[in-house]
Amino acid sequence: MENRAPNRLSREKSPYLLQHAHNPVDWFPWGEEAFAKARAEDKPVLLSIGYSTCHWCHVMERESFEDEDIAALMNAVVVSVKVDREERPDLDALYMSVCHALTGRGGWPLTVFLTPDKEPFFAGTYFPKESAYGRTGLRELLQRVHMFWKGNRQAVVNNAGQIMDAVREQLAAAAGTASAEPGQAALDAARTQLAGIFDARNGGFGGAPKFPSPHNLLFLLREYRRTGDVSCRDMACRTLVAMRRGGVYDQVGFGLHRYATDAHWFLPHFEKMLYDQALTVMACVEAYQASGDVAHKTMALEILEYVRRDLTSPEGLFYSAEDADSEGVEGKFYVWSAAELRRLLGDEAALIMAAMGATEEGNAHDEATGETTGANILHLPRPLDETAARLGLTAEILAERLEACRHVLLAEREKRVRPLCDDKVLTDNNGLMLAALAKAARAFDDEDLAGRAVTAAEALLSRLARQNGRLLHRLRDDEAAIDGLLDDYVFLAWGLVELYQTVFDTAYLRRAVELMKAVAEHFADPNEGGYFLAPDDGEQLLVRQKIFFDAAVPSGNSVAYFVLTTLFRLTGDPAFKEQATALARAMAPRLADHAAGYAFFLCGLSQVLGQASEVTLAGDPAGPDTQTLARAIFERYLPEVAVVLRPDEDEPDIAALAPFTRYQLPLDGRAAAHVCRAGSCQPPTAEVETMLKLLGA
Repeated sequence: MENRAPNRLSREKSPYLLQHAHNPVDWFPWGEEAFAKARAEDKPVLLSIGYSTCHWCHVMERESFEDEDIAALMNAVVVSVKVDREERPDLDALYMSVCHALTGRGGWPLTVFLTPDKEPFFAGTYFPKESAYGRTGLRELLQRVHMFWKGNRQAVVNNAGQIMDAVREQLAAAAGTASAEPGQAALDAARTQLAGIFDARNGGFGGAPKFPSPHNLLFLLREYRRTGDVSCRDMACRTLVAMRRGGVYDQVGFGLHRYATDAHWFLPHFEKMLYDQALTVMACVEAYQASGDVAHKTMALEILEYVRRDLTSPEGLFYSAEDADSEGVEGKFYVWSAAELRRLLGDEAALIMAAMGATEEGNAHDEATGETTGANILHLPRPLDETAARLGLTAEILAERLEACRHVLLAEREKRVRPLCDDKVLTDNNGLMLAALAKAARAFDDEDLAGRAVTAAEALLSRLARQNGRLLHRLRDDEAAIDGLLDDYVFLAWGLVELYQTVFDTAYLRRAVELMKAVAEHFADPNEGGYFLAPDDGEQLLVRQKIFFDAAVPSGNSVAYFVLTTLFRLTGDPAFKEQATALARAMAPRLADHAAGYAFFLCGLSQVLGQASEVTLAGDPAGPDTQTLARAIFERYLPEVAVVLRPDEDEPDIAALAPFTRYQLPLDGRAAAHVCRAGSCQPPTAEVETMLKLLGA
């Protein structure tokens, strides 16, 4: 393949597009050149959207896009456009909504046929090369499209128009009518819905496949804090324990794979996504604070170690993902034969096979035939103390021996051909990891994690922000490009808000405020409320979409609500409260059908409807008395508490952002906590016990 002359994609930065740079297909990146060619040659456009770590995207490339005959047919009858969904989530969202409207489902690779005016008239996902088993193949599909395009053009054009009309109607229907902001009933409904599908045997929600969905866990943990309902905490904690023991967790190198294909968290799809790591770390941090179970802290630190080792750039930013495949085989990098384990571990092989579910014939089965493959996916089928008892060991001794074996296996695995690392830096996902690092640093009192968060924040603000403060979406090969979308702004603002409350550098809070002001100016829908995915001065697509539903990551609107409500409490600026209330009213009609689908929005609502509290710590930031007060808050599970630090200075920087702090001073020469809870402020106190009592801790 590499011997072929490169196509236009060779000039792109996206690793996904570069994977296709030597296909015989005459690919175009998204842009006017492709559509001008389609108009000039009177051809439809085949739009193929995927991402670098997508297994079925690789399959379709190997079967069809590397095939000379299929490529020749594509080059003859369509203009082919390839898009990285992670670079252009706005395009992906638009055409995925078309796929859902036409087929009732979606996924990647996303395959859409467009008119030269970018209107879709057919959509699907993966297509095999040839038709078989009642499924249309790409060859037949291309032939049919060509026949209809040449022989029944008006019907195709009319169909495209009807499809877009239907999509617009669906979007309008989904919006509903803005009403009063949602209340406790929405929180109760979401709890009930999640409890109804909780898998009490295996952890997680529903059956196969199982996704991490950490924002569901964050919602349950926050509802535990608000209501005292222990079952909410237990569902979240049991799910994290099950994930940590499963094959969905990389037992050798740490970090989560994308999802499990079964209900037991055993057989993963092996790609690793940065956003899964970040959100799971946040869930682990809050689970540790809520339960005191050190296993959750350990899991968070393990994932952060994986990110440091394998997903961190030299300047401290974070890469997007690692592929599932290496040497053309999914999971090959991660699995072990019994013979390999014996060769590497000697006498300890029996121990690790017993503890981690490995067998002579292999515990992994071919999905098509069900036959064993000889490969073992390491996992922990039983709790460690139960396995230790079976082996006549203490849990501590077993853990030490397994850790020694893990180091041996990790060193050996590093010699293998690695899966592709998608090394583009995305602002939105980096914002999530910034938030995760900051939260972990604060909860664990970890200066190293705080330093990593500061390094990332400085690099993001210097490399992915324009001179006018507007954001760019992607950085790769020293090129920052693509106008920032809603998620870039609000996810980075979230990370900066968390970082401010960890290191108390007012510059980070100021930057978060500026980002949310840009969101209000360029993304707000003044008519129906909520925020558009794309800015008002960005590329004009067929539809300007708003996304509210929380999918693999929380929606930009959910995170915007969380950030706005937090900024109101940190700064006292009523504009943030007004914007949050308008957003909540836009969200309200959507919650009626399935409130649990908006779990991260409900995280923000939970703290608004609970005993939301604000604390200003007045004192020397480096003083032990100030640090003692801060640690007393941060080591407890108090997600509803927003913390501002007011240095003992005449005109501190924070007073410009939060004017209410101007006269919040230390008490008799000692650091003081000024506590407001549920809208009621109390006299300042220098005593930890009094502060915690005022906070309901």
